[in-house]
Amino acid sequence: MAVRDDDPVALREHPDFPESQAPAPRANADLLGNAEAERSLAQAAADGTLAGAWLIGGPEGIGKATLAYRLARHLLAGGGNDLFGGAADTLAIDEAEPAFARVAGGSHGDLLTVELGLNKQGKKRTEIVVEDIRRLEPFFRQSAGEGGWRIAVIDGADLMNRNAANAALKLIEEPPRQSLVILVSHTPAKLLATIRSRCRKLNLRPLKDEQAAVLLERFLPDMAEEDRLPLARLSGGSPGRAMRLEQMGGLDLYREIMALMADAPHMDPAALHALADRLGRSGQAPACRTALDFLSAWLAGLVRYASEPDTPLNTVVTGEEALISRFAARGNLEHWVDVWEKITRLRDRADSLNLDRKQVVLAVFGAVEAAVRT
Repeated sequence: MAVRDDDPVALREHPDFPESQAPAPRANADLLGNAEAERSLAQAAADGTLAGAWLIGGPEGIGKATLAYRLARHLLAGGGNDLFGGAADTLAIDEAEPAFARVAGGSHGDLLTVELGLNKQGKKRTEIVVEDIRRLEPFFRQSAGEGGWRIAVIDGADLMNRNAANAALKLIEEPPRQSLVILVSHTPAKLLATIRSRCRKLNLRPLKDEQAAVLLERFLPDMAEEDRLPLARLSGGSPGRAMRLEQMGGLDLYREIMALMADAPHMDPAALHALADRLGRSGQAPACRTALDFLSAWLAGLVRYASEPDTPLNTVVTGEEALISRFAARGNLEHWVDVWEKITRLRDRADSLNLDRKQVVLAVFGAVEAAVRT
């Protein structure tokens, strides 16, 4: 059943609306908010024009992997074999289908997933290595166990290192008959240009704020109602990111940052040092990175506003629009571009050089204060 992408009420009343917890992509029966992308895949499967390699791109947490597994289930359950083609607008299959349970459980013999693996110390790698991709070679040499498709999903394709990417390119250039490679990527621009050129591209868009807020009703049922829309806005329309932010107290962190910014250039030293102390503690690296991401994104929005004052502002907390206007009046566009670049460099160096996070936080807020004081 199709759901209008622009109708949050219809989304909430959809009979397939997910229950309280979001399942893993391979077990997720629902794809909400990207019906147009699903229709294009369903039609290609129905009329026999499905390319051998697809690149599904878009921001993290908006359903790219869910769509990849949805397509895989559809084909492995016999979809796309209509002799006469015909109209198609969904890839959904009945959850009672054996293919659904086998894909969800990772036990379907004609589906292979490549994602970040473990190193020799048992820790998760930061990149997909060539050994991961080479698993696909014998997989595709075999005939489909059920006489249909052989499908590989490379989840996080932009994380392939150079050797892995070259190995993947060879498979994409010489695809066996009735095989399919689906690359899922948060940042397709990081992939080799030759890989991008040989894949059919499908870009998913973030959900609208109201759509994401509706999903949060079920995904996070204990969340305060008044926090849903602000969290949806903060996540950029990504339900997956919204749930991660909620788990780490992201909305409260953002409010704390905005409270400090509102006092610039006279921020409360005690409040600032308390925040920096907390973000600098052991185990707080993700929260620190999130805080720095918030600031970088906020300043990027300020730059856009300084460039085009009529640009709509995607604000999260009360008073934020007035704060952006006040900051923009304290310097020209070039001034705020310089500030954004400086803070973004500090954020990136904190990761790459393993800098003292407390000092980085203090330096970032110090740069903001100096910019407002100018």
